[in-house]
Amino acid sequence: MKKSVLLMLTIMLCLAFPLSIQASSYGWGYKKGENHQPPQVGKYGQILEDNGGYYIDDSGEKVVYLTFDNGYEAGYTGQILDVLKKKEVPATFFVTGHYVDDQPELIKRMAKEGHIIGNHSYHHPDFTSLSKEKLKKELDTLEQSVADITTQDKMKFVRPPKGTFNEQTIKWANEFGYIHMFWSLAFVDWNTGSQGGWEKAYKQVIDQIHPGAVILLHTVSKDNAEALEYMIDDLRKQGYTFKSLDDLVLKDMIPQSVFGL
Repeated sequence: MKKSVLLMLTIMLCLAFPLSIQASSYGWGYKKGENHQPPQVGKYGQILEDNGGYYIDDSGEKVVYLTFDNGYEAGYTGQILDVLKKKEVPATFFVTGHYVDDQPELIKRMAKEGHIIGNHSYHHPDFTSLSKEKLKKELDTLEQSVADITTQDKMKFVRPPKGTFNEQTIKWANEFGYIHMFWSLAFVDWNTGSQGGWEKAYKQVIDQIHPGAVILLHTVSKDNAEALEYMIDDLRKQGYTFKSLDDLVLKDMIPQSVFGL
């Protein structure tokens, strides 16, 4: 009798709270490298390697990838787009549903000017708190909202809100056709109450730069908008080139023998 009651309770709990995600939950982070060396990401690197995710271009080439997270608009994205257009630099903008709904003209401009629009989810939830079905809905809804106003009808890259993930959420996103894209260079630029001037933002990037860097910047930062042109010019002087995330993924898909290596 007791066993029957326990079995029934277990079934009821499973129905009420479906098993959705592994218990583990990670927040993307790393130990900064020194002397322009890549950061140390520990076990996270192996998780991404096993599941087709990225945080860096590990080819050793002096190439960088600009990515921006857009949760809301603070008046600086237009300036950032102006600089990218002037300097002919590609970028990826990871946007939320709020941003798409609130700033459709900026979304249209990103697509029109050849930038990639990435999926940062519709409501910006912790992916590791969602069931598989709810995660898919978050990603599908954001993808559709962008497709409704631009010519970009599909999304390839996803960046989990606050960098929170686990192996299960990455695998589910893979099933939905997404590639997880983390970063190897970032700093506290999202706090609009502690901006320190464009030189501070510039120095953070220049001091941390390394070959293959995937740079995360937030468009709410006035400092970033004002520093971007200086960053681009000086990185080019150091021998770096700016490429699209599509180039990074394509390079991994093409056998090195094609290039005679």
